[in-house]
Amino acid sequence: MNTATDQTQRDRALALLAERGMARLRELIGAGVDEETVSRLVRRGEVVRLARGLYQLPDAGFEAEHSLAEAAKLVPKGIICLISALQFHRLTVQLPPFVWMAIDRTTRKPKVTSPQIRFVRFGGKTLTMGIETHVIEGASVRIYEPAKTVVDCFRYRRKIGLDVALEGLREAVRQRRARPDEIVRYAKDCRAWTVIRPYLEAVVSDAA
Repeated sequence: MNTATDQTQRDRALALLAERGMARLRELIGAGVDEETVSRLVRRGEVVRLARGLYQLPDAGFEAEHSLAEAAKLVPKGIICLISALQFHRLTVQLPPFVWMAIDRTTRKPKVTSPQIRFVRFGGKTLTMGIETHVIEGASVRIYEPAKTVVDCFRYRRKIGLDVALEGLREAVRQRRARPDEIVRYAKDCRAWTVIRPYLEAVVSDAA
């Protein structure tokens, strides 16, 4: 490769990463940057390899939700859920050591080593309803909204702890991030109403 071509590809790679915060290898290749150029930029320290096939600039800012953006880039069909979603919505003081992500029951489990991702399998409406899209570090991240997240936490209370689910419920109602009727609707759609009902009634009564 001649020097001019190398410089052009370098400029394209750095511009794309500056614009998007992070980029997959296929995105860089789609922008006209070949794999050899990317490897060269990593060796020079001009680009950082975050995980297999995922890159960013070395001076890129790390937001609190950085791992969520990484996970979304690596598993674009996944949805941030449970404690990770609670933390994003500021409904818990928990700081999970890995990203909780929902995937379809029929999907093969993605092989991701970094960041650490704990996958749970949802099916039907429990997977597709209540999804919001947020932009974090230039990445589109799909995250369940507060009311749906609270319901999911009760559904998976044996995995994350009933205390965490209760904290999320209390904070969602206290901060008015989720209305009781929204929680009821999701709970019934997810067949979790019997479990959540006494806790929701108690929280609403205390807040009255």
